[in-house]
Amino acid sequence: MRDSWDDLRIFLAVARGESLSAAAKALRMDPGTAGRRVARLEAAMGAALFAKSPQGYALTEAGARFLRHAEEAEQAFSLAREAVQGRSEGLSGQIRIGAPDGCANFLLPQVCARIVDANPDLEVQIVALPRVVNLSRREADMAIAVSAPTAGRLVVQKMTDYRLHLAASDAYLAKNAPIRGVADLRHHRMVGYIPDMIFDKELDYLSDLGVQHLPLASNSVSVQFHWIRQGAGLGIVHDFALPAATGMSRVLADQVSLTRSFYLVRHADDRRLERMNRFAAALVEGVRQELQRLEGLA
Repeated sequence: MRDSWDDLRIFLAVARGESLSAAAKALRMDPGTAGRRVARLEAAMGAALFAKSPQGYALTEAGARFLRHAEEAEQAFSLAREAVQGRSEGLSGQIRIGAPDGCANFLLPQVCARIVDANPDLEVQIVALPRVVNLSRREADMAIAVSAPTAGRLVVQKMTDYRLHLAASDAYLAKNAPIRGVADLRHHRMVGYIPDMIFDKELDYLSDLGVQHLPLASNSVSVQFHWIRQGAGLGIVHDFALPAATGMSRVLADQVSLTRSFYLVRHADDRRLERMNRFAAALVEGVRQELQRLEGLA
């Protein structure tokens, strides 16, 4: 029974990582062992579950059918374990959150640290990605997104709104031409996203301002923030990030003010897991409180 469950876990890890090396890393095992266990499972099933190539492991038609049942078994095992263990006072185990790097850098560290302070047996991992987190491949247990996904078996909950403004360092503003209106931005060095790497339309902040030329661009919010903090230019900054730097001020706050939203995205089946529900509730409340605190300081 144990070997059968382990084979299913390995199958799921290979299907999600699309390679033996990715699966082995996630499971902390040797790739050769993972390969042998996949081969044993395929022999037991009497069908090839993966098409192997130098590019990796891709599910065959039989593998795709088997995946659905393997995920149901994984979910059933989680529910059974939770039922046997019962609800404890504290959360335990490992939970991985995917988030855009602005949220991951400036909001989640302190929120998750407080949740772990209250639940010493809990392990929280933050995956900061400048793209949409793929929950179907189990890159994370849940994700924070800047727009609500409409496809897939997902549960989406709006967490909160947040605000953004143009900002620059006081040193930059002191040594460059005054900025009295949006038209003046053409005389200044702008910082923003690499245009062809904007992964969500909600992040396309500068096009509405008529900004076409970006001398300094990055797919990372953190890189953009540090450029602006160091006086390299000006750009759109989250209000909740402003308290992290001294000597940075909003620019044209009465003319340029953006509002966006964070959404918590979860696997639909995880709604039956009390542990995930409790963590999600703590995360949402924690983000709301921290955002309110930081925006009040900005």
